Amino acid sequence: QVQLVESGGGLVQAGDSLRLSCAASGRTISGDAVAWFRQTLGKEREFVSALDWSNRTYYVDPIKGRFTISRDAAKNAVSLQINSLKPEETAVYYCASRVGGYYSGDPKNYESWGQGTQVTVAS
Repeated sequence: QVQLVESGGGLVQAGDSLRLSCAASGRTISGDAVAWFRQTLGKEREFVSALDWSNRTYYVDPIKGRFTISRDAAKNAVSLQINSLKPEETAVYYCASRVGGYYSGDPKNYESWGQGTQVTVAS
């Protein structure tokens, strides 16, 4: 079973950047699909970005050009570089992995989850 731990969140100003990291342990995630979701209080978990087994990337439209997802196989980790943050992007950001490696934007299709990292963007 894989354990995922997110890091890199924090309190930033609008327009700032953050780099979120998702470190895996217990087994390799090099062949998994790995995704980032975010959630605010009272709302459903929202898909943000994903990598499939071939490292093809997927993004929701509002973040295209500002967010970059990448895999570091040597570190067994996936990162999300976030630029030009907006206050409405304040949320808890979660990473998740899916055995088999195929992309999905539905959180129900991911078996393993981290505990999340808080990103707060002040205006």
